[in-house]
Amino acid sequence: MQSAESFPDRVSFLMNNVVEHWQFLNTGFLSGSKNMEVDEKLAQQLLRGEISSTLRVYGWKPWAISLGYNQKESEINEAECRARGIEIVRRPTGGRAILHANELTYSVVLPSEQKSIHAIYSEISRAIASGLRFLGAEIEFEQHQPDFQMLYKSRNSIPCFSSAARFEILHSGKKLVGSAQRRYTSGSGNEIVLQHGSILIGSEHQQLAELLNVPENEARESIRRNLQERTTTLNDILQRDVSFEEVASALQYGFESELHIQFIASPIELPA
Repeated sequence: MQSAESFPDRVSFLMNNVVEHWQFLNTGFLSGSKNMEVDEKLAQQLLRGEISSTLRVYGWKPWAISLGYNQKESEINEAECRARGIEIVRRPTGGRAILHANELTYSVVLPSEQKSIHAIYSEISRAIASGLRFLGAEIEFEQHQPDFQMLYKSRNSIPCFSSAARFEILHSGKKLVGSAQRRYTSGSGNEIVLQHGSILIGSEHQQLAELLNVPENEARESIRRNLQERTTTLNDILQRDVSFEEVASALQYGFESELHIQFIASPIELPA
């Protein structure tokens, strides 16, 4: 496992290139509802000017399905999720359903600075990609933006990882990182961005196909096959078992080197 301090020339880089300080939070493994509560809390704190820009990394215990802000709950088989001990939560961001299992989830809150949605996506994706490349993963970016209005009419689109948006992170044409974004505006006109997303470590996310409300086994198998063909994982790319902590360290380094920032570890009061 690598620590952020072990990446090459980190101290020299920080001494010569830092232009801003962010806070870094590794909140470990929490329930789905608590994870969403913390992301929302960070967004509101930044909006009020109480904290600086923040990168948070976390996992999910128990596993959970998160739904996009406007997605229908009826698309998920609640009884089957309950039987497997899988929580269902709603994200404050858009997008489609994700089964959060063997992954590292990141969230970023930062001022929008009047940058477009695509500009922020590009900035954060470059930072994530920089970190993943330090692990040895070959990374590319999706260059096209799908017609999501048409795409969402298909049952195969229920999972978030069934398609890739512009600037999302791929390996050999397969999706590795899925992200979603939301903007918050204060009464005074201050605008901040919350972006969070899943970095797939293992293939357990494919089990989402078994947890959807689709009537035919054939349709369920089509969704599972779609996820298998269109997604990849760090374990597959690097041909070894990758740990949550080493991805967290790589992500720190990627953000620092790409965005010219230095992280300050900060405590946070987690939900009870």
